[in-house]
Amino acid sequence: MRKIPTLFRRDPEDRKRVLPDANPECAWVLAGEGVATRKYDGTCVLLDEDGVWWARREVRPGRTRPPGYRPVMTDQNTGKTVGWEPIAQSSYATCHVEAVARSTSWTPGTYELIGPKINGNPERTGGHELVPHAAAERFDVPRDLDGLREWILAHPQYEGIVWHHPDGRRAKLKHRDFA
Repeated sequence: MRKIPTLFRRDPEDRKRVLPDANPECAWVLAGEGVATRKYDGTCVLLDEDGVWWARREVRPGRTRPPGYRPVMTDQNTGKTVGWEPIAQSSYATCHVEAVARSTSWTPGTYELIGPKINGNPERTGGHELVPHAAAERFDVPRDLDGLREWILAHPQYEGIVWHHPDGRRAKLKHRDFA
């Protein structure tokens, strides 16, 4: 798991906003490559090949990493390290237990944990659920800044869009990037 880069460059004066310039890492999206999917507003979890569940965790610079933490990458802009911690010690452990109980056929991969106690429940679910990222709703969206701004602002029910390139690269754009 890598932190997904934002499609457009961030404004250095206001990091919450994007500029009309493409992030060079993500120019492939504007070239028409990749598939656009719904970005769910929850927290990322992973079921590994050994059947062990992990929670995504960011650790700020100078902070102690939790026991069993598996770092994946450090963001050069913020200094935050992104990685995985055992789900049982995550603050979302009880929500995860509820979500896992809804099925017995989990396959390895990443999921978005959503529900009443996750981020204020913007997905408006009645209970906690795991949404497989591989099965996310797909969209046919514009591939330019103005078109994407219009599309995203017209769909406030979605946190945003994640593009998936066949080679594994990803890019994102959030509703709040235009707020």
